[in-house]
Amino acid sequence: MTDAALLSLGWSDWLGLFLHTAMLSLLSVGGGITIMPALHHYIVADHAWLTDAQFNASIVIAQAAPGPNVLMIAIFGWTIGLQTGSMLNGLVGVAAIMAGMMLPTATVTYYASRWLQFNRERRSVRAFRQGMIPIVSALLVASAWIIAASHDDLTRDWPLWVVSATVMLLVWRTRLHLLWMLAAGALLGWFGLI
Repeated sequence: MTDAALLSLGWSDWLGLFLHTAMLSLLSVGGGITIMPALHHYIVADHAWLTDAQFNASIVIAQAAPGPNVLMIAIFGWTIGLQTGSMLNGLVGVAAIMAGMMLPTATVTYYASRWLQFNRERRSVRAFRQGMIPIVSALLVASAWIIAASHDDLTRDWPLWVVSATVMLLVWRTRLHLLWMLAAGALLGWFGLI
């Protein structure tokens, strides 16, 4: 979508963004990063409100900033809003997408956690918790795939793939704390090795 077309973003578009994010938020088991493939499809592929590069940059900025992972959702809304021409629209974008992300999940989490706490010894509740592990894992892999898809030049990006595979094996096979791996990745990036 061109900048001129983005200037015509109306309230129905903001409502659509809110409703779509609200629907996706109910699937965000494991955090906001798990809905990135579906959000990417809606924001980039369906509406072209952001480019692939802007989408990935929003994720990187949010991950680099202190605070919760859901910050990337706010950055999506902010970037979409800014492209419509004003900071006020950026705030509208943040409000629309964050309300869609937070309201349904906060409501469901509140009532579900109370029910789960009361029924924690039930066999079905324990089975549900164990059954969620592969679902969350698959959602995280799908999110990683979307982010990695922009790095399709293996001759140039092979160090990133090696580091990713190494970290995956370390997480899977050792009890090494994630902060050590994060620090190692930061050092590799600092020295320009990845």
